[in-house]
Amino acid sequence: MRFVLPADVADPAGPSGGNVYDLRVSAGMDRLLVAGDWPRPHNTAALEQTLAGIPDGEVVLLDGLVCCGVPEVVVPHARRLRLAVLVHLPLADETGLDPATAAFLDERERQVLRAASAVIATSPTAAADLRVRHGLANVHVVVPGTDPAPVATGTDGVHNLLCVASITPRKGHDVLVRALQGIDADWRLTCVGPHGPFLAQLPPDDRVSYPGPLAGEALTSAYATADLFVLASRAETWGMVVTEALAHGLPVIASAVPDALGDGGTLVPIGDESAFAAALTCWFHDQKYRDGLRVRARVRRAALSTWDESTEDLRRVLATLRP
Repeated sequence: MRFVLPADVADPAGPSGGNVYDLRVSAGMDRLLVAGDWPRPHNTAALEQTLAGIPDGEVVLLDGLVCCGVPEVVVPHARRLRLAVLVHLPLADETGLDPATAAFLDERERQVLRAASAVIATSPTAAADLRVRHGLANVHVVVPGTDPAPVATGTDGVHNLLCVASITPRKGHDVLVRALQGIDADWRLTCVGPHGPFLAQLPPDDRVSYPGPLAGEALTSAYATADLFVLASRAETWGMVVTEALAHGLPVIASAVPDALGDGGTLVPIGDESAFAAALTCWFHDQKYRDGLRVRARVRRAALSTWDESTEDLRRVLATLRP
């Protein structure tokens, strides 16, 4: 089984949920790494050579970031290979695209996905969107897994907030910080994730720290000492950091993650600063609300899928493509 991935999938300087997903579910697969500035590469030679080197009739899984923007490369190979495309986020849904660029990417993605033998989404909501958006019938769902984790001990049980996400417009740090700044409480927010140019546009506040990407014990410690997990994303197909937080039993207030969150926390409308502020105000000032959120997080924690289950679900989908 072959899995075509972006070459930077294991880059520790730029961790992402999509990269973690790819690495975890591809254990035992032949990983074919292709370099390029995806999804709109200046040079597609690496991808062309990689696909050309795969024998006819083989089942090949492709990361959507690599393939969905280049139908001129991928579609001809769909006639001789059994291609499955894993879509982490539709190309047109990246924050900040102008309408013309979004429409251009949407059309190119549509060509690729309609040519594929199967399409895999990482949540039921994302799968439904792809079916409607591109007129597809062959969309399967393989949700991300989680690793078992100890329940977070927290700090004082209220005021230490954690957000784990790349500092980009799509992750909504601006909404989150502004919402917090209007609340009368002694809060502290740690924003873990790679720094981008968007960091300079965020409201300055000494109560917010940006330690950059963390991994291993440092990330585990960040979850363990948090009292509440917050995420103000404008677009997500799943939201792996939310299930990671829930695996630690952390209460969650978030947007754009209905499938990952389930009944495990408070889901607020996307981009709604007032709604975020209202939920956070309840958290800081209402003990009953905090207790209820903790109970819901623990219940959701017990129902989370493991990575072994996710890997097996993916392999079952790919097995249906074999002759």
